[in-house]
Amino acid sequence: MGSTGFFLICLLHSVVALTCGALMMFYTNDFNVFGHGTEIARKLQGSTPHDQLLIRTSDSFSGLLLFAIGFLLFMVAFIKDRGFQSFFAKGCVLLHVTMAVWRIYFERKLEYLARDWPRQVVGDIALALSWVFFLVYSWREKYD
Repeated sequence: MGSTGFFLICLLHSVVALTCGALMMFYTNDFNVFGHGTEIARKLQGSTPHDQLLIRTSDSFSGLLLFAIGFLLFMVAFIKDRGFQSFFAKGCVLLHVTMAVWRIYFERKLEYLARDWPRQVVGDIALALSWVFFLVYSWREKYD
């Protein structure tokens, strides 16, 4: 028997990943302006045509990967096995915490992104906590 909380969390994360992935693929510059501001978005585009092409290609592939992750989360939402749900949630917590640590130790050192990392770390921790709440809820449900 599956959990409704797992289904809802997966759908929420799926919608976020699908939306961000599509925006990264098709509206990269607008996405960067929204996330970092006009001046930094201009600096993130690159200075030479070759750099700009590499950066656009990289952003497009990153968006495609994020879109695929969103689609995977959508499919996983329909799995009813509690053991798998618990395993998957633990993996997602580990992934989000690792991303927050990466932002703290690496991204804060980048000159153009230095002011954005605290906000992104808070987002990573919030996403990890959504999975932790599911784990606590499922653990309490199991032993009550």
